[in-house]
Amino acid sequence: MASFEQVIGQLEAQRKEAQQQLARLDSAIAALRGINKNGRTGKRGQTRVLSIAARRKIAAAQRARWARVRQQQKKAA
Repeated sequence: MASFEQVIGQLEAQRKEAQQQLARLDSAIAALRGINKNGRTGKRGQTRVLSIAARRKIAAAQRARWARVRQQQKKAA
């Protein structure tokens, strides 16, 4: 009967190891779900959404920066 008890002990040890591995996998999955598409962690993995007006203002500012760069390149040439 001692070998029977040993087999039960080994099976219980394997079950405990499998449970620990499942816990590690669950935590890894949870961590990956918390990362958004940009690779940054955010509130529940959500990204910020800009309004149309905000995007237009940003675009206008960038066009102004590009215009200044082009003017400086013309002056240098």
